[in-house]
Amino acid sequence: MMSKDLPITRGRKFAQVLEGARKVFLRDGFEGASVDDIAREAAVSKATLYSYFPDKRLMFIEVFRAELSRDTADASALIDVDLPVEQVLPFIVQMISSQLTSDFGARVYRVSVGEAERFPSLAQEYYDAGPGLLRSQLVRYLERCVERGELVVDDFELAADQLIRLAGTTIQDRAIFLGRESVDRDMLRRVNRGAVAMFMAAYGVRNRAADQPG
Repeated sequence: MMSKDLPITRGRKFAQVLEGARKVFLRDGFEGASVDDIAREAAVSKATLYSYFPDKRLMFIEVFRAELSRDTADASALIDVDLPVEQVLPFIVQMISSQLTSDFGARVYRVSVGEAERFPSLAQEYYDAGPGLLRSQLVRYLERCVERGELVVDDFELAADQLIRLAGTTIQDRAIFLGRESVDRDMLRRVNRGAVAMFMAAYGVRNRAADQPG
């Protein structure tokens, strides 16, 4: 029987086992995580562990999906806010940069990239639930801004990608490689202000109008 067909049993200690597995997988990755370490971290016997998860791959998949559901950048609440883009954009950028530099964001990014070849379907799930979802939400928001005459955007998907990258300039790499503590509040504010300024310089109606020949 293939591992993907094996059942997962949910019982009294399921959450306890899942939390122990989460800590070990996010710390050591799939290959580096041993069943002994997971059982020790979860404070259960290996027999109990296997009664819930007969296969380590199933355990990893369950942990990864649970992590994805915990905290993802979600701009949906801001899409319908009826305020000028100059007022809303700083909040969107702050939300993106905070998620990119959070302990959760850095951990899940590392694991998804490190295990993409072994678990391609999970890498796709990570993209769909995180970067892909945020991108589609930003595209809808930018389309509304253009309809209201606040922005001039020719390629909405490219503009959304650029905004995400601007929000993570420098700070995402620091969070991933040096840890969240390497990104302080002043750095976040500087990056956020720069991201908004650069995006508006490229797509703001006033800036576009100023660039047109007289």
